[in-house]
Amino acid sequence: MVLFVTGRCSRSCWYCPLSRERKGSDTVFANEHPVDIPSQMIKEAENMSALGTGITGGEPLLCLDRVTFYCRLLKEHFGPDHQIHLYTAKAPGDDELSQMKGLVDEIRLHPPHECWNTILDTDYIRSAKRAKEMGFDIGIEVPALPGLELLIPALPFLDFLNINELEWGETNAYQMRERGYELADELHNAIEGAKGWADELCRHDKVHWCSSAFKDSVQLRERLKRIAENTARPFDEITPDGTVVYGVLEPPLLQRAGCTQFCERKLDPGSFQDCGDRIEMAWWLLEKNADELPGKKYIIERYPNGGMVVEVTPL
Repeated sequence: MVLFVTGRCSRSCWYCPLSRERKGSDTVFANEHPVDIPSQMIKEAENMSALGTGITGGEPLLCLDRVTFYCRLLKEHFGPDHQIHLYTAKAPGDDELSQMKGLVDEIRLHPPHECWNTILDTDYIRSAKRAKEMGFDIGIEVPALPGLELLIPALPFLDFLNINELEWGETNAYQMRERGYELADELHNAIEGAKGWADELCRHDKVHWCSSAFKDSVQLRERLKRIAENTARPFDEITPDGTVVYGVLEPPLLQRAGCTQFCERKLDPGSFQDCGDRIEMAWWLLEKNADELPGKKYIIERYPNGGMVVEVTPL
């Protein structure tokens, strides 16, 4: 599960891909769902049978009490094997590390681009050493930018170094254009040439490359499939991408009772749901019985558990 704990951050990295809706906002999201009370976070983790959680932001360490509170709930509910990793652009000090000990298993440091050329002289290496001494798994995670090879001297102090393919986003588009960067293709948000900047660093065993395509087509899809398998209704069709497909009937007000009676008479229990102003059912049943059911009819494809609508197809 991805637990977004705040959109606040003291840095202003030009390449930050965070959306306008989340940037600067002190809100919490579990995956794509807003969290107002802790039970909503637990429910979302249960919905996807989460084996672990990634804490992200913004800057999570700006709300460390919130981080430790949520981590403690997750560990208590799912057990100590529920792996929790945290992303931070800060170099956590001893007090911050002590508060996270036993709750956060892995810390992923994000030193800003401007300090890569002096990485051994920064607090990030001191923090990495202390984190290892205290039992954390510790690494660096950065976007693919020119100068990645400057991080090679840091490798002896780390358990891993992750490189994410640089991505074009709505909030960094102007800065991308200012630097002359272009999209690698029309299908993904990856920046042309980003993989080449990482080639030298990727020769090292501790270094891992995460492409934009992998995040889009593998990580997200697998997360959606896990959620769909736990939350889909009997008549929802789960697609290979983890979305769900179902039919919707919006009958005229005076004919709603008749449409409900038709479904109860003609359709198997569990193949439809009366939602008051509309009836949701297996999409192929709606298509099959369309001529006998008055009103507006369409097929919806969306993310599972009431998530984002991907496509609406009128019948």
